[in-house]
Amino acid sequence: MPTVGVVAIQGDYEKHIDALWRTQYNDLDVREVRVAEDLDGVDRVIIPGGESTTVGMLMQRFGLADALRARAATGMPVWGTCMGMILMAKSIEDRQDQFTLGLLDITVRRNAFGAQVHSFEDEVAVEGLGTSVMGVFIRAPIVTECRGGAIPIARYKDLIVAVKQGNCLGTSFHPELTDDDRMHRWFLDWASS
Repeated sequence: MPTVGVVAIQGDYEKHIDALWRTQYNDLDVREVRVAEDLDGVDRVIIPGGESTTVGMLMQRFGLADALRARAATGMPVWGTCMGMILMAKSIEDRQDQFTLGLLDITVRRNAFGAQVHSFEDEVAVEGLGTSVMGVFIRAPIVTECRGGAIPIARYKDLIVAVKQGNCLGTSFHPELTDDDRMHRWFLDWASS
């Protein structure tokens, strides 16, 4: 069974940890990741929601950014939700100077649905999962452009809200904020095959 690291610098990382435990996979090991050394022994990583400018700065300061890039380049599966997807993008609309990991060949638009008061939940069909899940959108980004091998795998009202590229997955929404663990199970399953 995999050892999953959840980036625990800021944001809703505890909800991802809870969702992973709810999968009840035998021998699952879940670890908090804050610095590069925390990736030792981890074979997949989740980057949660939060504030992308702050987390990006701290990832750089603690060497985690370079370590994540290096491990992703060797095939380690990485999943970013909301802010995590923003950090994984190659570019951000109107924020060309903002740090990104550049793991997904996409352009994102931050806060695409509006401010915090415009947060909402709705069903989202995810290709590969074979079913819809409840999408929790909180100041959520959208993908405005996919390039290279980045493939849209979910849309909401014709807007791209999830992409997959090789071993990397990005979702605009927060599956960890529901009781449904299917996205986490899917990440564990596709990432281990």
